[in-house]
Amino acid sequence: MDEIIVGIDVGTTKICTLVGRVEEDDSIRILGVGIMPSDGIRRGVITDISAATQAITHSVEKAEQTSGVEVTAAIVSLAGAHVASINSRGVVAVSGETVDEYDIVRALDAARAVAIPHNREIIHIIQRGFVLDGQDGISMPIGMHGYRLEVEAHIITASAATVDNLRQCVGSAGVEVVQFVLNPLASADVVLTENDRQMGVAVCDIGGGTTDLALYVDGNVWHTMVLALGGNHITSDIAHGLRLPLAQAEQAKKDYGYAIRSEVGIEEHFTIRPFGEDKPIEISRKDMAHIIEARVEEIFNLVLQEIKRSGYDGLLPAGMVLTGGTSMLPGIRQMASNVLGMPVRLAKPENLLGLVDNLSSPAYSTSVGLLHWAADLQDEMIPTARGRPLFQLRKGDNSIDLEKLKDWFKRLLP
Repeated sequence: MDEIIVGIDVGTTKICTLVGRVEEDDSIRILGVGIMPSDGIRRGVITDISAATQAITHSVEKAEQTSGVEVTAAIVSLAGAHVASINSRGVVAVSGETVDEYDIVRALDAARAVAIPHNREIIHIIQRGFVLDGQDGISMPIGMHGYRLEVEAHIITASAATVDNLRQCVGSAGVEVVQFVLNPLASADVVLTENDRQMGVAVCDIGGGTTDLALYVDGNVWHTMVLALGGNHITSDIAHGLRLPLAQAEQAKKDYGYAIRSEVGIEEHFTIRPFGEDKPIEISRKDMAHIIEARVEEIFNLVLQEIKRSGYDGLLPAGMVLTGGTSMLPGIRQMASNVLGMPVRLAKPENLLGLVDNLSSPAYSTSVGLLHWAADLQDEMIPTARGRPLFQLRKGDNSIDLEKLKDWFKRLLP
């Protein structure tokens, strides 16, 4: 039976609903696409329940029309400055002679027992590594002999009220939220190679309202952060600096924007009509680049501060991978490299199948990544000791695929 999967990327700029099908070779064919402008959402947070619900509903309906599939459940993206993360350690005694999956569950349960305020909701618990009888650096201890198992876990939390508001909006569109996924983790699924993750790399997804960061070391997530700055702030700066309506400022940014002022010729101009003018006037492209450069430099300085604060700045030889709609701004890659002092490359979804028009763009990395995430959650679930889903097997499979299990533990949920 074909496995139908759905991802809803609820962004500050756009709502993108994708319907996909998992093929026999585990590739994903995109069957339906619904892209609508966002409304009632600011910096990744719902500000108007009614408007946001309507925008999500229209996106879902459009995806249903193009795919011919009724959408009833989906993986949904999450971002916003309300997202926070901590690292925790869980320790348990091995229940038998060798470590099994339930020992890992108990260890992760112990790690999640860290004090979380009542107004926070756990979104992800991701294992960073295991220690067995004092031996560290273990990626998967199942089947190993030992007595004392420790796990280092990365716990991502979000404001419970904000999550509930988003869940309500999606629910009002007739869709059940199977799981929330943090934006940079979804994006990483389509823009990172396994070699990137093992060497040490930062993923920076710059959207309209937020800049989302995830650091990968030794194949696992070690740090995450959401910064409440994005492309809309650049647009707002241009609107104020050049006295333009926001819509015109956004178009000017797309058509003539550049992130490094020194690389724009002083003779370059474009024509536009500001507020209070009866006819169009010429505006220096270099002046606009000056406005853009200041904001972009601020964003990457804040990202650099966060990387240094995490303590992992010396563990990223693969540098940074930039994605998200704002990463398409000319000159932004070089500005990022200048500020961060590391190699930076741009990335977008590759090797797409089906209705892929416009999706091969950095703006849709999170959207496509949600489908990859959903594909890994589609199979039969095995219950944990506490009744929560841990990992999954395909129907009719009576054995445990350790490679699939390793990948699943990277996404372990509360």
